Amino acid sequence: MISRLPRWVEYGAFILAMIAGTVNAVGLLGFTHQAISHLSGTATLIGASLSHVSLKESFHLFAILLSFMLGAAFSGFFLRNRTLKLSRHYDFLLFTEGCLLLLSIWLLRENYAAGHYTASAACGLQNALATTYSGAIIRTTHMTGIFTDLGIMLGERLRQKSFDKRKMILFLLLISGFISGGVIGTSLFTYFGFNALLVPASLCFVLALSYRVYRNKMKRRR
Repeated sequence: MISRLPRWVEYGAFILAMIAGTVNAVGLLGFTHQAISHLSGTATLIGASLSHVSLKESFHLFAILLSFMLGAAFSGFFLRNRTLKLSRHYDFLLFTEGCLLLLSIWLLRENYAAGHYTASAACGLQNALATTYSGAIIRTTHMTGIFTDLGIMLGERLRQKSFDKRKMILFLLLISGFISGGVIGTSLFTYFGFNALLVPASLCFVLALSYRVYRNKMKRRR
């Protein structure tokens, strides 16, 4: 159950959602107005581009989908199960995500389409990093599932089923984090362009370092 998770998971989920919201805002403003942290719209655009026989655009969009999946696969290789343990490679994966975002800045400033792919891979890596813990579906890069789960919980409550308040709080933190990231990303992109990605990249490094310190502290206590 979600109640078994340590409190820092909720704070981390908020920050991860904020990172994704920031990246997505930069994507919508700078990647030809295309979302980068979730793939439903991208998959639809692939269908539209194929119907217009636009092979170049179709290849580009497919590469974004593939990059997201490869990022998730990278996480899946290191996280061998779906339980939250201090021995897992969360710090390394967060550091890798930060590096991918830094690489995206350079590529996008040089007008290389590969910058879209590295940003998408970073989002895929992050989404796989925090997928399923103790029965709570945690999606930090898109909110459709979160709103769906909230709706299900409300519907169950209407028929007098027990209501998991902490799970609801977690979902609300994810939503508020993603929206906050959108505000931050939009504001930063207005002044700094693609350099706005320095903020989510820095947050990834801070999270990685914080987790490493926390893990070492808990190991010493044992």
